[in-house]
Parts: sequence; C-alpha cells; structure tokens
Amino acid sequence: MKIKANGIEINYLVEGEGPWVTMSHSLACELHMWDPQMPVLTSKYKVLRYDTRGHGRSGAPAGEYTLDQLADDAKALLDALGIQRTHWVGLSMGGMIGQTFALKYPGVFRSMVLADTTSRRAPDAAKLWGERIRIAQEKGMDALVEGTLARWLTEPYRYTRKDVVARIADGIRNTPAAGYIGCSQAISKIDLTARLKEIRCPALVIVGEQDTGTPPAMAREIHENLPGSELKVIASAAHLSNIEQAQTFNEAMTDFLARADQGAR
Repeated sequence: MKIKANGIEINYLVEGEGPWVTMSHSLACELHMWDPQMPVLTSKYKVLRYDTRGHGRSGAPAGEYTLDQLADDAKALLDALGIQRTHWVGLSMGGMIGQTFALKYPGVFRSMVLADTTSRRAPDAAKLWGERIRIAQEKGMDALVEGTLARWLTEPYRYTRKDVVARIADGIRNTPAAGYIGCSQAISKIDLTARLKEIRCPALVIVGEQDTGTPPAMAREIHENLPGSELKVIASAAHLSNIEQAQTFNEAMTDFLARADQGAR
C-alpha cells in the first residue's frame, strides 16, 4: 500500500492485531528485511512496516536527506494512519531514525528497540561515507554489494545460507542510487549521544557481537547514555542480527515488548 506523506509516496504494510509496532529498516534494505520477525509479532501486535525514503517502493527524490526529514516521514505516515502511540523497532539507519524521532516527537513511542545502530558519527565518517557515495554515483549499486555483505553477515552465514544472502544482495543492488546517497548523507552526520538522556521511553539496545559497521562499543555507548535502557549482545551475528540470529533476536525483542506493555498498564 502507498500513501502520500511529507511530500513523497511511502510504501507500507500493516499486519496483525494488537498494540502498534512500527519497524524501520537498514540502509539498502526495504520492509521485507523484517520478514523473520513477522511470525512472532503479528499474533500479538499490529505491525507497520514501511520503506524509508529512497528505498523499496517509496519515493526516491534526488538530493541530500537529513535524519530530521526521515523522522518527519515516519511521523507523517503515523499521522496519516491515525497512529498516536507505537512501539518502534529500528535497525541501523532505522535505529538512527528512531532516536531522532523520539527526541523530536516525545510521547509517541511506547518503547524503542535500537538494533545494530549508533548515536554518533565515527571520526572517519565523512571519508568512509564519501567513498561509498562516490562508488554509488560512479559505478552504481552493484559495486557496493560484496563489501556490504561482508560487513552485514558473518562469513559462516554467508557460506551456509547463500539463498538468504542472494536475496539481501538483490535488495542492495535494487536500492535506488539517489536514495542510498541521500540516506548516506543523513546518517553520516548523526550526533545524538549527548541528548539520549532526554528520551523517556523504555529501550532495548541490541547488537551483533561481530558487527563491524556499528560495533558493540557503539551499542554500549547508547546503553550507557540512555536512561533505563537494556543491552543485548547477540553471539555469532554481524550487522543484520535480526536475520542471522532471528530466534535470539525475536526472543529478546518480544520479551522486551511484553514487559514494556506490562509497565505501561
């Protein structure tokens, strides 16, 4: 389904019944990244998944995006669907959008799950993201596939689950270059660590033990600066921990959401 919100068409899916859970995906993925989570969520929650600006079947205008703009997209989508309160589950870029949203629109999130993400740009962020943007501009998304897969999934998983890896590779390849570039410019500037103490909703921080893109040290920094948050480090997982170790991820997520719901009563 598509809806016009914040100046673009946003593609989304709604499944299940219960309290709302909104799911926000990684850079160079789309809403089906969350397929491994759907069976455990839709029996207890009404789940909104959407394609971020520049990804999937949502609009991909050219130009630089900002995290504020991506948070505004999410708020406009929630408003259009009449959603006043929701849990938020975001991975990587989705976690950065979630932090930005929670600061900009306090009171909307019942809780947050922030997976494999960061609250600040790395010292070499400008150089690192500048190079990836250059490759996307000059060579296209196909040139980014192998390097991205090596960061996102551990070597044993890439070797044994070639079917899943092929689907993820297609997702990277099919991401509009304009969307990848716009979102890369947005996330390369994140700088929220000092403001995390302002966030009041319950939060679970998840990270794959072998995540090199947003390593456990970044997750611990979020956890240490986000009052009352919990931290879960998942063994034998890299960046896409929700896919590589879906059962462990799902157990941590659903246990946390249940406790967050219980605490809100």
